[in-house]
Amino acid sequence: MGRGSYALGRVAVYVRAAAAAWWWTGVVAAGIGLAMPGLTGRRIGVLAGAALFAAAAVVTFLARRRRYTGMLEARSAAGKYVVLRDRAETAREWYRGRRRLLLLGLVLAVASSAAVPAAGGALLAGAGAGLWAKTVWLGRWERRHEQLVWVRPEWAAGGSPARKDVRGWMTTGPLAGDAAPGGARRPVSRAGGRRVAARA
Repeated sequence: MGRGSYALGRVAVYVRAAAAAWWWTGVVAAGIGLAMPGLTGRRIGVLAGAALFAAAAVVTFLARRRRYTGMLEARSAAGKYVVLRDRAETAREWYRGRRRLLLLGLVLAVASSAAVPAAGGALLAGAGAGLWAKTVWLGRWERRHEQLVWVRPEWAAGGSPARKDVRGWMTTGPLAGDAAPGGARRPVSRAGGRRVAARA
């Protein structure tokens, strides 16, 4: 990168990566847990898991809502010489910083099935669902304002775009980068017989 330039990663991609990771960790843990009778039995485990799933989804969706809203209101335009990280690189950064935490969550969720089958996995999956709902909310904001929201990776420290050390979010136009509003893969169009992603 040249003098005065800096990298940016999409806020929604960080959140989307977390959503997918916790969702699938929870699904795997719940699936293993269903194979264990547990102390309470599978029926009670499934009912408890459903309640935990719903509660985790709501709590995760609402967590740091003021922080997110404040960061959006205080956003600033990205500089001229920024380097926009692609979607895959941003997601990999999140996974690198959270692999041990994901493994620990899986182990604890499976272990909890010895008492209440599948409940721990449902809790983790609910957290993933809440994070996914947050990406939908972010995506709607980005479409409504026709801006994409970014954060400097060194401030996010491995994938937490709303942590206390983040000094602010920056915005670009709606076609910048390779991820659509909400962090999903940007639709591609055919041009000259080749599939090409929309660019700014």
